[in-house]
This record gives sequence, C-alpha cells and structure tokens, in this order.
Amino acid sequence: MSSRKIWITRAQPGAEATAARVRALGHEAFVAPLLEVRPVEGVEIDLSGVCALAFTSANGVRAFIEATPERSLRVFAVGSATAQAVRAAGFKNVLSADGDVEALAEGIAARKRDLKGCVLHPGAAEPAGDLVSALEKHGIEARRLILYDTGPTQLTPEMLEVLPTLDAVLLHSPKAAKVLADLLKDYPLPQLRALCLSKAVMKPLTRTKLSAKVFAPFPLEAALLNLIDR
Repeated sequence: MSSRKIWITRAQPGAEATAARVRALGHEAFVAPLLEVRPVEGVEIDLSGVCALAFTSANGVRAFIEATPERSLRVFAVGSATAQAVRAAGFKNVLSADGDVEALAEGIAARKRDLKGCVLHPGAAEPAGDLVSALEKHGIEARRLILYDTGPTQLTPEMLEVLPTLDAVLLHSPKAAKVLADLLKDYPLPQLRALCLSKAVMKPLTRTKLSAKVFAPFPLEAALLNLIDR
C-alpha cells in the first residue's frame, strides 16, 4: 500500500483528530481547513421545559458546554465522535445514532414515550440537516439553539503551493465542499480525488473537474477514511 498525501479540510479542532487517524493509516496528512468555527456572542440558554439535548456535531457539544454548566440532561448524538465529545464533557445518559440526521431523528422517535418535554438541538447557524423538522414529523417537540457559525478561511500562499502535490481531499460537510468548488475556479486541481462523507456533501462538486468524486456508504468518518485506499 503506497502512502498518499491527504488534505484535511474540516474546521479545528476536529481537523487534528482526523489528521491523526489519516497518519495512523500510513498516509501523510496536510491540514488546511476550509472552514473555521465562529461562536455566536451573548447567547442566552433557556433550558426550561427541555427534557433532552440532541447534538449533530462535536462543535455543537463544545459550544454548549462553554455556554452552560448543565450536564444532567439526557443526550442524543448523531455518531460516535459526537457521543465521545458528549461523554468527555461529563454527560452520563448518552445515546449515539451512528448515522445521519435522519437516523438520529428515528432513534429519538423510538424513545418518544420517555420524552416529557422539548428536545433542544444546540448547533450551527446552518446545520447540515434539519433535525428539528425531522423530529416534528415524528410528533416530537423540538427547537434549535444557534451557538456558532462556520465560515470560509483564507488559505495562505504556502498552503496553495502544496495543493497540486496532494492526492485526495476529505470533505465532511456540504459547506466545505462549496468552499472547495469556489476555490477550484481559481486553482484547478484535476489530479485531486474528492472523498466525501455523504452524497449530500458531494453535491456542491457536481460541476467541478476532479480526478474522482466518491462518497462514503455510511456518514461515518471511519467509512470516509476507508475510501483513501480504494
């Protein structure tokens, strides 16, 4: 198995965790995030009537625990990485859906009888999926709490010089894929393989010239990393 140079585009601090996994597989990781997390200032957190929390990213977990000392509520997490962040923050009652937003909504709906109140979804201004609407379809009261936003970063000239030497790029969100598509208009990288967490993540690259575009069979980082050697 030959070593490949893999571009890690996700925002920090998740980028370093992904880079460590890529290196553990025997590949070279090039960390140059296309997005950065920007906290929303002055958010008031009202937990009255809230019976559970639902997180769709570790960034949402980090933003929530910085904003409030609450750790006793029941928590539903979209996947294992998010669940790990929740447990590390001190929450005890944590359930992971190990899937996408729809899988999370179904997992919460399966426990509908236990929920006596509202499910609060702390997260980004532009979440990857609409969890609140999915829960409402199941007849579950839910509301969003915007704690952060993600915005495009500026790559340094040194970073741009490295891009033509890379073999593949890992994309975790449609927003990152959109930033990449815009970047490639000025800096074409026809040698690059785009490895995407899901079909939705790949969609913004439809008109982009790349050597390959593939998406993971499951929206889990382990499945995404398996694409590197295929």
